[in-house]
Amino acid sequence: MNAFLTGVAAGYGIAVPVGAIAVLIMDLGIRRGFWPAFAAGAGAATADLVYASLAVVGGTALAAAVESIGRPLRIVSGLVLLVIGVVGLGRSGRSGNATAAKARSADLSRTYGRFVGLTVVNPTTVVYFAAIVIGLGVAGNLSAGEGALFVTGAFLASLSWQTVIAAVGAFAGHRLSIRARRLVSVLGNVVILVFAIVILAG
Repeated sequence: MNAFLTGVAAGYGIAVPVGAIAVLIMDLGIRRGFWPAFAAGAGAATADLVYASLAVVGGTALAAAVESIGRPLRIVSGLVLLVIGVVGLGRSGRSGNATAAKARSADLSRTYGRFVGLTVVNPTTVVYFAAIVIGLGVAGNLSAGEGALFVTGAFLASLSWQTVIAAVGAFAGHRLSIRARRLVSVLGNVVILVFAIVILAG
């Protein structure tokens, strides 16, 4: 059970800090409702699941490998966010009418896959999980069962937090006026552009 709780702590530790993915999930909830945002959050949590698994298996060696290609990964991540921010700004002016019909017709599987990819290109995730596993002294001491508990805890924690973000976004979207939704969407995409610039400048 300790391995599970450690995984929960690690999952919340990587999910709770506000980042580009959280902003995108919130914006999606505001514009298109809960289920598309939930699919996006599930995609992000799945990427955390993959990285938590790799961190448990690879530990120090994996963290070093990711660090060695950190710059190219940051460039890819920054460029992807830059494109998303620019496209999002262009869409903000005409995306104020968030309706249940849009939510029902959304391609949830495509949204899920897109957010898996967006989260995977963030190299800090695997470095973080590796640091947690190593720093807590469990890098070489987890049995297969304990490793599975750690990964499960990390996934459930991440998923629960992403679901909260999706729910808050959907709640706000239903109560904001069309003008307010457009303004929030513009601000969200500006934040994404700031994240992209910071990543590219790092």
